[in-house]
Amino acid sequence: MYVLPKRRLAAASASRPPACAPLSKRWTSWVSNARSRRSTCEVFTAISTVRRWSVASMRITPLERARVVSTGKNVARVMLDRESFLRIGEIKRTSGKRQMVVPGDVVWVHAMQTDRAIIDHAEPRTQTLTRRNAYRSKTIAANVDTMATVSALANPPPRLVLLDQLLAFAELESLEPLVLFTKPDLAEPGRKRALVQLYEGLGYRVLVLNPKTGTNVEVLRAALARRHALLCGASGVGKSSLFRSLGGEALVGEVSRRGLGRQTTSAAHLYRVEDGFLIDSPGVAEFGLGEISPAELLAGFPEMEEPAGRCRFKDCTHLHEPDCAVRAAVRSGAIAGSRYDSFRHILRPPKGGGARAGA
Repeated sequence: MYVLPKRRLAAASASRPPACAPLSKRWTSWVSNARSRRSTCEVFTAISTVRRWSVASMRITPLERARVVSTGKNVARVMLDRESFLRIGEIKRTSGKRQMVVPGDVVWVHAMQTDRAIIDHAEPRTQTLTRRNAYRSKTIAANVDTMATVSALANPPPRLVLLDQLLAFAELESLEPLVLFTKPDLAEPGRKRALVQLYEGLGYRVLVLNPKTGTNVEVLRAALARRHALLCGASGVGKSSLFRSLGGEALVGEVSRRGLGRQTTSAAHLYRVEDGFLIDSPGVAEFGLGEISPAELLAGFPEMEEPAGRCRFKDCTHLHEPDCAVRAAVRSGAIAGSRYDSFRHILRPPKGGGARAGA
């Protein structure tokens, strides 16, 4: 067997790029340098060394526990219990049907020496959140017991229909709701007081937060202790600022739907707190209630359940029937007009349904 002379071996070693360089650059640089010297032996030496580098970078560790923060197609962002940064977790291929993970899942992974991990399996779920429509159901999160909704008091103005829809989803899924308002410094004082009084009057815990000044951040931190919470809200309401003020880990750049980490305007966030966590939601569109009957939706609007029992018709939709006690309560001010508007918006009258005469 031919042995590379020490002089050439030293030259090849000297031409090797630093170990911190990306593997593709190390390969290109060293192999191209060897080829430029027209030395077949050095080319083979380069290929052999790059193969050793590849094996080293692919070396995996024993199984470790991690939490799924966000998901894409066949991959997920995961954070190991012992780490404070996110990894791209590739779902292990199996002969049967591949198990898909969702935010909140507890998984066991093989951590690679790069920023990747191989998801081996997921632990059984204690609870699942499911989005249903007329055609199929989809699991959107797991192992959560609290839904923290975030709405800006100004810039953008509060979207009460969205807030009420998220609260209705929480009620229907038996989640503990937490109402968070941000940007109080930009809001009219009267508007802020009215919204806080409205939702506190409905029995919800309400916090007005200002991450810039730290107002109520510690109160929120205490409220999240021992909770497994999902943070929901539209873009621009200050969720990222909220995570930063809490001191949570955040990664801008979501796993793309195609798979491996294309940069987008969304973000993956995780905040760990005493025996609990707060993770960003997969998107407010995932929490649509779909086609739902008036009787089912009433469970998401607790203040309407008692008046609904006094309606003239047992199957009253509370939209147009005569002698509707719910609409009477709206007219008297017992039910907030904004809440009833949200109820109507979510429910939508059935197409082709015959309306009863009367007002």
